[in-house]
Amino acid sequence: MFFPRPSDGKRLTSFEWQPIRYRNVIGLLKNPFYAGAYAYGKSEKRVTVVDGRARKSYGHGKAFDDWEVLIREHHEGYIDWAEFERNQVSLACNTYGRSGGQKSGRGGRALLSGMITCGRCGRGLAVVYVGLAPGRPMYRCDRPNLMLGLPRCLGFGGARIDAAIAEEIVRVVEPVAIEAALEAERMHHQRQNERRRILELDLQQAQYDAGLAERRYAACDPDNRLIVAQLEKNWEAALRRVEECRARVSEADLPPGADQAPDFTGLADDLVRAWNAPGVATRTRQQILRTLIADIIADVDDSNREVVLTIHWKGGQHSVLRVRKPKTGEHGCQTPDQALAVMKQMATRYSDDDIAATLNRMGIRTGQNKTWTAHRVSSSRRVQGIHAFRSAEKDGQRLTMKEAAKCLEVTSHVIRRLIVDRILPAEQVVPGAPWQIKASHLQNQEVIKAIRNRNGPCRAEPQKQISMFPDT
Repeated sequence: MFFPRPSDGKRLTSFEWQPIRYRNVIGLLKNPFYAGAYAYGKSEKRVTVVDGRARKSYGHGKAFDDWEVLIREHHEGYIDWAEFERNQVSLACNTYGRSGGQKSGRGGRALLSGMITCGRCGRGLAVVYVGLAPGRPMYRCDRPNLMLGLPRCLGFGGARIDAAIAEEIVRVVEPVAIEAALEAERMHHQRQNERRRILELDLQQAQYDAGLAERRYAACDPDNRLIVAQLEKNWEAALRRVEECRARVSEADLPPGADQAPDFTGLADDLVRAWNAPGVATRTRQQILRTLIADIIADVDDSNREVVLTIHWKGGQHSVLRVRKPKTGEHGCQTPDQALAVMKQMATRYSDDDIAATLNRMGIRTGQNKTWTAHRVSSSRRVQGIHAFRSAEKDGQRLTMKEAAKCLEVTSHVIRRLIVDRILPAEQVVPGAPWQIKASHLQNQEVIKAIRNRNGPCRAEPQKQISMFPDT
């Protein structure tokens, strides 16, 4: 996109088309001529005294009411005056670095919109959407490029960063973290009380010195003018020190109710429930985020391909979070590393159906957040080069619960009961995987005895039996 710019300085007789910049757009939106109004005297000069000499500076904007001339509906505008005023309010709220600006909670699909600051230039990171509609959120430091035409400082995708910050928030408000926060709050109040006690002792010493200086001044002979003048100076200095100490003590006083520890009971459960509630809007999550985090400073560690986030929590604490930056061509729909690890451990002993059932029991989803099937397991194995299980290669030394039940002519429930009671040894490749039972363990006497007595009543061992009639 190009924008007309004067090519002959201030004469404005010829123009040339140049790539559009941020200042072009913002200058157009703030110009009342765009809204059909004529204005004069929108800025003023200011005079300051520096090193004894007057310094003039120009271009200081005035408020609408202070403009020297403002004629509305002077000509046909692109927008009406009411819309122009609404635009000015929106621009003022969204202005970076202005007190009272709306930093976050404005919606959108980027969780950290308006909260991340560039660690290299100190400017706020902008949110852009790349890819096919509706696009993927991305955080970029665009201000040097938009305003000055300089290269961007940094940029990174938003999906991993948002997920990492969400996990960090849930971790911080866990019960253990809340207890640690309460302990830190107690220690902070203790340090404040100790500091106030030191200031009170300084005030007492200053009051004693002032009283001593007063007595010395009163005991001095008025005829000794030089001595009287020096004692008067000492007394005044002691009184000033008393006032300074008293002011420091007043500043150190805690506001009413500040010594009471806040009640964080149930905060973790409430936050997790509110964060993961179905249908919750991104605006709500942004507002929750703003109540816990004051600011985030971001930088990119190119050597380790990591995004370094310095989180400034409300209350003054800081923490550093490092998020791995994806490689070129790496996308967010790839198979999770945990799922691949399970496949590698189970592929030599189990079929794709067993692997899919295990992954579903463990709550692991595919890269597209779907449940696992044998076909999806097979496809992932082929892509990753993991060899498949072949039933012909089974040596018969390890059995599943179904195969062991068939050998002992019992149900799978009986085999599971024996495993739970630790009568029949069994092992799992990973938690949630099918049990593996050695065929030789089925011939153990304890297993055979338990199978034989499974239909009988549950009797306690004689030495553990408590007699109902202790006297007989």
